[in-house]
Amino acid sequence: MSIEENKEVVRRFADEVFNRGNLGVADELLVEDYRQHSIMGLPQGREGFKQFFAGFGQAVSDGEYTIHDLIAEGDKVVLYGTFSATHTGEMQGIPATGRRFDLTAIDIFRLEDGKIVEHWDVVNQMGMLQQLGVIPAPE
Repeated sequence: MSIEENKEVVRRFADEVFNRGNLGVADELLVEDYRQHSIMGLPQGREGFKQFFAGFGQAVSDGEYTIHDLIAEGDKVVLYGTFSATHTGEMQGIPATGRRFDLTAIDIFRLEDGKIVEHWDVVNQMGMLQQLGVIPAPE
């Protein structure tokens, strides 16, 4: 696959999952033994991904993912983006706050034959928790 084709896979994946809530796209774009390298403790494999994000989708409403930048080299695509949504259901043990939040992230995807095989991320979880009022924001 070309670099541009890999970028298109990642762009489509982000749009389908975060903007459309279409977890079925994981069957097409993630390998079965997809590997998640994350401090958030996400479950492994394609089914683990779908399970986690199904719960996440029930915790937020009116979500919108904005891609700010996509950079690719070789078999890796780096995405910098922001997910904005309203916290309307329990999320990782936090009761719904009804507050809007912006969650920025840098994601690195490794692809083989047009499918995502690995993912690393750096997510501003602290900023999200501050926006939700779970922890105090700095003065």
